[in-house]
Amino acid sequence: MACEIDLMKDYPRSARDVVARGAEKTEEDRRIARRFGREFFDGERRHGYGGFEYHPRFWEPVIPAFQKHFALTGESSVLDGGCAKGFMLYDLSRMIPGIHVAGIDVSSYAIENAKEEVRAFVKVGDVREMPFESDSVDVVFSINTLHNLELQDLERALREIERVQRRGSFITVDAYRNDAEQERMNAWNLTAKTVLHVDGWKNLFTKVGYTGDYYWFIA
Repeated sequence: MACEIDLMKDYPRSARDVVARGAEKTEEDRRIARRFGREFFDGERRHGYGGFEYHPRFWEPVIPAFQKHFALTGESSVLDGGCAKGFMLYDLSRMIPGIHVAGIDVSSYAIENAKEEVRAFVKVGDVREMPFESDSVDVVFSINTLHNLELQDLERALREIERVQRRGSFITVDAYRNDAEQERMNAWNLTAKTVLHVDGWKNLFTKVGYTGDYYWFIA
């Protein structure tokens, strides 16, 4: 049974001026960001991260929650669908010695510039058609990735997560609970193509048979 749980509660949050960001972003900025190339990761801030570099302060506080919730050990296997440069996988492998990690990302730029220690374990791939056997990975993660798909493709991705996972999964998606949060998300959003009310997400999970855990990114 799917469970709403905030496994990301210890991930550092930066202060955001959502109104200013919304006023600055253009459709051209969004078009460039959605290519998920150098501009998105390491280009100007208006196109994405403005420099996507590893720092342990981000994932290091989160890994213990993942480890406890999924009882991860050095014999476990995990897959990150939308792994970017592999920073989460690196901290998983560093903090849980021996764990088997794998990652896919649609961005060839991110994979080519992945953290050296995990570069052999990541590859260009699509969450809509994961290059893994059914029931082949203990736990599948997909953090702030699935909402970048159109709804029909997102449904395919959720089914793929179900197919590949053996013991569980955890995803986070852009969402809102009221009109004010929806307005802020519309202003903040740069890449997401599917943003739903939290109840809409839950209905979607039921529709496609997603049984994993989940939580929200709310602007």
